[in-house]
Amino acid sequence: MTQSTAATATATSTSTTTTTYTSIPISSTDVLSRSLHNLTTAISTHRPWPELIASGLFTRPDSLSSALTRLHIHFRYFRINYAIIVSLCGAVSLIGSPVALILFAFIFALWLLIYFFREDPLVLFGYQVSDRMVLIGLVVVSVLGIFSSGAFWSLVLGIVIGVLACGFHAILRNTDGLFLGDQEEASGSLIGSGSGPLRYGAVSAI
Repeated sequence: MTQSTAATATATSTSTTTTTYTSIPISSTDVLSRSLHNLTTAISTHRPWPELIASGLFTRPDSLSSALTRLHIHFRYFRINYAIIVSLCGAVSLIGSPVALILFAFIFALWLLIYFFREDPLVLFGYQVSDRMVLIGLVVVSVLGIFSSGAFWSLVLGIVIGVLACGFHAILRNTDGLFLGDQEEASGSLIGSGSGPLRYGAVSAI
């Protein structure tokens, strides 16, 4: 009975260990390579730029509700395009300070590659770094970069300009001709008119 109980406990312990171990650590180079692949894949899903600035599609919204609906729809539909625009505005605001531009570009790349688009455990010097430690490290590096660059407010101004530009575009562009792809439909993205029920697929003009 004692041997049976011990065997059962051993099997349970082994099963528990196997269940909680979810991924095999890979080299830091491979982690960055896969993160870069995820990043480039995400960027490649941006909407065609002519669709963003197509003439004849800009009208003033009829009401505040319509404006908010346009904001919601466009920030989901053009989210990659808007992210690129805001990033470029931030970069342009730092052109007068090349050192700050390089520093913030490096920090931004770190956030993208080892936090937002990383899927695998990060291993440094043979030790696996937890996500919390990665986040703390990035925050510390960002704070040090902000205080050492002396161009923080220029960056903030550029980002604010980019966000406002995207906001005005989202409000003034009507939703005529927007269409969700199969991947977005599968993920549960809903787009529809401001007055009618939400639905998948094509979007009526708002």
